[in-house]
Amino acid sequence: MEFIKDLAASLRRARTVELPQDDTSAFYMLMSMVIANQYRSVSDLLGDSKYNVNYHHGRANRNLLHIAANCGSYECLHLLLKKGADVNHKDMSGCTALHLAARNGQRKCIMKLLEYKADVNIRNNEGLTTIHWLAVNGRTELLHDIFTYVKDVDVEDAQGQTALHVACQNGHKSTVLCLLDHGADVNRPNHYGWMPLHFACSHGQHDTANILLNKGARFVPNRSNKTPMDLSVEGGYSETCCILLQHMPKLFDQLIGMVRRETLKESLVYITYTKVLLHLIEKNRNMGVKVLVQLAEEASNIGHNLLSVSSNLETQVSSLLRCVKTLCTLYRSISGTSSSPQSSAINGVAPLSPKTTQIFKPLDMLWQLLDDWLNLLKMEFERNPENFKKEISFGNLHSLVKGCPDDSCNTDTERDDSVKETKTLNGDSVEKVETETEVKTERKEPASMGASVEWEITPTEGETTHHKVVAAKFTLADMEEQLLKRLSLEQADQDVVGVTLPRICGVVQAFYMCCSCQVQQQMTSPRFIEFVWRHNHVLKALVSRNPKVIFDHFHFLLECPELMSQFLPIIKSQPFETRRRWFYENLGTTPDENGLIHSTLNQEDILVVDRDRLFHSSCERMMVMPTDKLKKAFSMKFTGEEGVGRGVVREWFDILSKEILNPDYALFTQSADGCTFQPNSNSAINPDHLNYFQFAGHILGLALYHQHLLSIYFTRSFYKHILGIPVNYKDVASIDPEYAKNLQWILDHNISNLGLDLTFSVETDVFGKMQEVALKPGGATIPVTEQNKEEYVQLVTELRMTRAIQPQIESFLSGFHAFIPQSLVQMFDEYELELMLSGLPEICVDDWKANTDYNGYCEASAIIKWFWEILEESNEHERVQLLQFVTGSSRVPYGGFSKLTGGGGAQKFTISSTPYTYQILPTASTCINLLKLPEYPTKEELQERIRIASACGSQGYTNA
Repeated sequence: MEFIKDLAASLRRARTVELPQDDTSAFYMLMSMVIANQYRSVSDLLGDSKYNVNYHHGRANRNLLHIAANCGSYECLHLLLKKGADVNHKDMSGCTALHLAARNGQRKCIMKLLEYKADVNIRNNEGLTTIHWLAVNGRTELLHDIFTYVKDVDVEDAQGQTALHVACQNGHKSTVLCLLDHGADVNRPNHYGWMPLHFACSHGQHDTANILLNKGARFVPNRSNKTPMDLSVEGGYSETCCILLQHMPKLFDQLIGMVRRETLKESLVYITYTKVLLHLIEKNRNMGVKVLVQLAEEASNIGHNLLSVSSNLETQVSSLLRCVKTLCTLYRSISGTSSSPQSSAINGVAPLSPKTTQIFKPLDMLWQLLDDWLNLLKMEFERNPENFKKEISFGNLHSLVKGCPDDSCNTDTERDDSVKETKTLNGDSVEKVETETEVKTERKEPASMGASVEWEITPTEGETTHHKVVAAKFTLADMEEQLLKRLSLEQADQDVVGVTLPRICGVVQAFYMCCSCQVQQQMTSPRFIEFVWRHNHVLKALVSRNPKVIFDHFHFLLECPELMSQFLPIIKSQPFETRRRWFYENLGTTPDENGLIHSTLNQEDILVVDRDRLFHSSCERMMVMPTDKLKKAFSMKFTGEEGVGRGVVREWFDILSKEILNPDYALFTQSADGCTFQPNSNSAINPDHLNYFQFAGHILGLALYHQHLLSIYFTRSFYKHILGIPVNYKDVASIDPEYAKNLQWILDHNISNLGLDLTFSVETDVFGKMQEVALKPGGATIPVTEQNKEEYVQLVTELRMTRAIQPQIESFLSGFHAFIPQSLVQMFDEYELELMLSGLPEICVDDWKANTDYNGYCEASAIIKWFWEILEESNEHERVQLLQFVTGSSRVPYGGFSKLTGGGGAQKFTISSTPYTYQILPTASTCINLLKLPEYPTKEELQERIRIASACGSQGYTNA
């Protein structure tokens, strides 16, 4: 009968009317009802049951009271409290029901829990109390309700943070005001020295920061020595910086001075720091000029410190360039100096207005000091060039100053700091006050070149007087005195020119940046060009001492061809890897770890081509796809195929590079060596040949841009065309080895009485018809003589190798330069360009040895055994250099060394004996693949001579 009653009740209520005997099962049944706040059902089930309401289950260790508080199930929570639930029970994280109710803003639940004596001061495992949870989420109205229960409004969590700290971090203004009204300490630090103002500034809560400052917040650094201003700048919080400046205008100097801090990362300088300053400028028109002038003064101070050699080189150079770059970026923003002459300023000064011309005045003193330094070095260079080739000790520094006798400049003489000393510079009498105080510039009217410029000196600690120093008149003798006083004894033996060189070059780079930002982009400042030309000889002499400074500071060379030509020989003398790294740094590409193009792109960035008509479909798509997109990232997909991504890109480059050489397109023709190609002079048979050449240039440029190697090899002469290097008669051997030998014969012999009857005109085959072509105007009537034969050979070479394919070359270069600027690629030679495009070839020494003939030697000869041992011990690069030196090509024909060809057809690699003399180098006849090898007495000398000959041979060493 009892069963029937329970069954009927269960059916009427659509649930069971009794809890399971198992506490876990009962907990889960009740939990769903508590979450839904079905308090009547919970009450019925708990009525006569023996279930313990404090039972907690699961990893979280929570009971039903926690669940009710967390969900805001007020009626269930009240019921559980009446049933005896432990109001202060902690879950696994140390949170009570009151914590959970406070976190979620459950006001009724909070008040009921407090009524049942919930402890508002209990901390969870992280030290958070109820008011921390309310402050984190901005529950201001609830804070007012519980303050009567709070013992300490500044109670700290595990990290020493109060409710005020967390409210400031999250920017809850009303909560911050409530806490402060109830006695929260506005300047209480946490365990790391962070005060509430630090939290507000580090999270960009400018309104909260304003409240704190109005309530007496102190501006002090934390334990990491970072001030609220530092934190605001690092986060790029412009509004917060403005609030700080409004309350403390003196912080403006600190804000500007931050640019020289080593701790301010480069990315922060050019993103967040510049953003903050730009906001100040946009907010206040007058602030714009003030910010820029202050930055210019800061840069001037840094530059003077740098040239005084009393400061850390790396730190000062970095600070100077950061400051100048920031100055130039902001100047462009407010002056409208951009690529478009019509670009407008941003709430700023009109281009080239009187105000903007004053911005750079503080730097005029620095530029004059730089100019005078270079003038002094120029005087010494003209008087004694050898001093720029060897180390100059401090002992003979006095001789570097013109008009200063050695005996009159004795640095051992005692001097009083107040005594004025007169020196001569460029014919002017200059007064200088000796001092060791810190230099701080005060802007004056800029002086003309050669006149003195003064600035004020702020006394160091312990001094009471100010001094005036002639800024532009530091001499090398002054440099000596500074160095001897301030550098360590170990440094005192260094070369002065070597010490000052990177400092001078750092200032030169800063000068270039300032000049450039005052002209339209894509232009080189006439003022800077004039400066470099004026100091051309001394700058070249200086960088020859330490070419590394070119890659660190002379980026202007890449933007100014007329200046680049002056320094190109020095650049080319540097290691290939150094130049290659500089090439890609300035190219602006950031390839991924595999040197491949990214594949995670939008659908429109995918280049879809037809495999069956690969050449034409690739050309069609490439010519319409924007170059900028191809530079950034693109991916490949073949029509009808699922594959997409890096692997497909590699495959596309590989097969397309081979397809470009397809004779059906008549674009390129095979050279005499059988493994390299050059433009086909008869390519006009294809009406679209010039468009196709442009497309071929696109492919090679794109591959080089993204550092992708191609299976395509060109003649040395074609690489020279790409690089802008003039061809010579030896390049003719790649297309006509026999004719190259004839040109060589003319140069080697006196032709005065041979009766060759040559004139400056030749007959050439044009589509099967012979035509006479003049090598120069009136060439048919100008005879070739012993005196002008070299000109004749060069003009013939240019006709065969350049003029005959000039349109093809120009079309190819128009496509190539769309990705690779001429200013960058010109720093390589033809061999290095091939390495960058195609990589090192693999050379099998055993195959080489098996297909070599000997003349005067045999396989058993000691020198031959040494030769092959040296090759086996060599790396791939050295083998390629030797192969190129002897055969004129760095490539082995398909089929190996047995397929080598010479002027008359198949021609094996041959080693011939030649007489030995001291320091003689091996020579080669590339037309017949002949290495003329002297019989060196030792393996070491043989190895050294081969190394020198091979290296020089790749750069034009004479091949007999």
